[in-house]
Amino acid sequence: MKASYYHAITLMGNMLEQANIPYQYTGRPALFVQGVDIDNYENIVIDVQWDLFDEALDLFSEYSTTKPEKSPETASFQMDVEGISVTVHCRFNTTIKTDPYRLSIKMGDMEVWCRSLYSYLYDEEMRRYSAEIHAYLFAEQKGFTAENEQAWNQNNYLALVNRYGNPAELASKIKQNPKWRLHPFYKYMGDISGKKITHLMGSNGVKAVAMAILGATVKVVDFSQENATFANELANGSDVSIEYIVSDVLSLPSEHESGNQDLILMELGVLHYLIDLQPLFEKIKSMLKPGGRFVLHEFHPISTKLITSNGKKHKITGNYFAPAIEYTEVAFSKHMPDEEKGSLSRVVQRKWTIGELITSIGQSGLVIKVLEEEPNHKIHDIGLPKTYTLVAERV
Repeated sequence: MKASYYHAITLMGNMLEQANIPYQYTGRPALFVQGVDIDNYENIVIDVQWDLFDEALDLFSEYSTTKPEKSPETASFQMDVEGISVTVHCRFNTTIKTDPYRLSIKMGDMEVWCRSLYSYLYDEEMRRYSAEIHAYLFAEQKGFTAENEQAWNQNNYLALVNRYGNPAELASKIKQNPKWRLHPFYKYMGDISGKKITHLMGSNGVKAVAMAILGATVKVVDFSQENATFANELANGSDVSIEYIVSDVLSLPSEHESGNQDLILMELGVLHYLIDLQPLFEKIKSMLKPGGRFVLHEFHPISTKLITSNGKKHKITGNYFAPAIEYTEVAFSKHMPDEEKGSLSRVVQRKWTIGELITSIGQSGLVIKVLEEEPNHKIHDIGLPKTYTLVAERV
């Protein structure tokens, strides 16, 4: 039955593509196309462009299609393909090609259009599949994390030295004004002296050392051993101590989920390494004590997903809503000599919208207190958001 299901999906997709009728598989077949295990292979639902509905009816006439059923909002007909019950559906006055969650998946030698599995994490009817979707994403994340970990353990220490100088030199600068290193989110942290703080995906330790100088007990979690080496040397040069745990955040041992942390920090270019936010925010919630605070400082998706800026010129070059997983250069490559950049591994990223972020945090049970969108301070970029700070608390 699974083989027939696969064949029916590719067959109809190819027919619609050849007829230039925009379409997308929805519901369970959409999850199947994307690799998620589904509970049966008996039904397929496919959406077609509404003003080409009659053309689709003619296209599939050889399959003894039923008489179309129409309402003021929708139209549909049924047929049997390869022993599979198929419903072809349209929604009037909507455009298939502009669905923000429509994406193309390669199946064999062809591209098949379906609705992204991410959309079904917010759809009330389809959320019954959320466990299967999260399980699939968690398995996929392991492979992507292995690739990203490899990329961040190849000459990253050298890139840090090229950027900051040796750790001892940087330590003296941090000690002069540690609060400046925590700008602009320090105002949401309060007096951190004596507080237990974990910096997830804490990279080179600059923020951790600044917090330790201000009196906090600081733990860093990051999968880069080269980051850890630099951070520990930086702490020694600053006459403070930090605990650096070399680990993927989602694989952090359970003993660190004791619910005793006053504050969890994440900042700048970290969320896009995760293809599912639910496990992250569940872990953060388990680490925080009641009343504990989560502070996230990140690049705004308007600047990372949508707009390219070059001096006075701004272009919309991306799709803000695109749920695609991308391969890109590792962030520290800009601090490496040109002759070495070509040998660096690429990293896997999934860039999130503000709406996806807010929804995931809300579903975790953390209570959002602040979302401050911060402007770009370049003179030609006035009016464009550059970063944002989000503050949430465990009740």
